[in-house]
Amino acid sequence: MKRENMIWSERKRNALGLPWTFTVYGLAEDRLFVKSGVLTVHEDEVRLYRILDLTLSRSLWQRMLGLGTIHVVSSDKTLKNFDITNIRRSADVMEQISELVEKERDRKRVASREFMSGGYDDDGQDDDGYDDDLNQ
Repeated sequence: MKRENMIWSERKRNALGLPWTFTVYGLAEDRLFVKSGVLTVHEDEVRLYRILDLTLSRSLWQRMLGLGTIHVVSSDKTLKNFDITNIRRSADVMEQISELVEKERDRKRVASREFMSGGYDDDGQDDDGYDDDLNQ
């Protein structure tokens, strides 16, 4: 991870809330990094415009220690979906990532499309893809 353009960086914390693990997360203007390992260091990155969704979860012990886990859903082929586990100020970090994702999507002119199945659109026809006459 290049330190000169890093906005946020934090080490994953263990069950006691101490930063004694070998996983480091980093956030730059356009990428999110996950670096892990001791003898063999593995570094992944995902471009922010590829992040589709963020979800925050906190168990009881995480709340007691002031930690949280952010689940990241991405369209990246190698990293796919992953967790940013046991980090401090997780709600603030998630908000910061979310804002940077939107900024990067606007800059790259990338739009995500959501497809809703079932229901009707303006033409009044059933658009769920199934032939309702066959089920009668």
